[in-house]
Amino acid sequence: MGAVGTIIAETSKPILGYADKLLKDIGPHNAARKPTWGIGGEMIECNHATFVYGHLAIYPGRLYAILGKDAAALKIPASYEDLFAAGKPCKDDPTGSLYPPFHEIVPVFRRGMESAAGLIASLPDAEFAKPNTNERSKARFPTVGILANFLLNSHVAMHLGQVSTWRRAMGLPGVDV
Repeated sequence: MGAVGTIIAETSKPILGYADKLLKDIGPHNAARKPTWGIGGEMIECNHATFVYGHLAIYPGRLYAILGKDAAALKIPASYEDLFAAGKPCKDDPTGSLYPPFHEIVPVFRRGMESAAGLIASLPDAEFAKPNTNERSKARFPTVGILANFLLNSHVAMHLGQVSTWRRAMGLPGVDV
């Protein structure tokens, strides 16, 4: 166990706590809905909670793969890649038929985040200086440490900001950080 992994993992804990707070008042009736505005009820083009938590749920598995670890224990459904990968459109789902139920997505997200943080905390510092071998991300995140920090912290925080804004547009109250 090294200092770098511990720092990355510990920093992810308050972000995961914020993710939990954002869940208040989100249920099957609104989790996969896009907000509307104005007299005509024009849809606001944004990511809803189902999409964001589903998107975030796939990245711990990707981090495991980059580290050469088996992600099977994370139990990330194969369908999540097709639904939630970067570049996939977030669709309004009024009937709940396009996306898995929100109450199934959140535990996948949480389990992955907690497991990935535990894995990162267990690694020796030398692991974080190794080059990131992922073709798609290595230009922006050249080392394993930079990528791990981004995936467990910055990436999650960016998308949780989307949920915070979505909540307000849906008429839900804000939450304390």
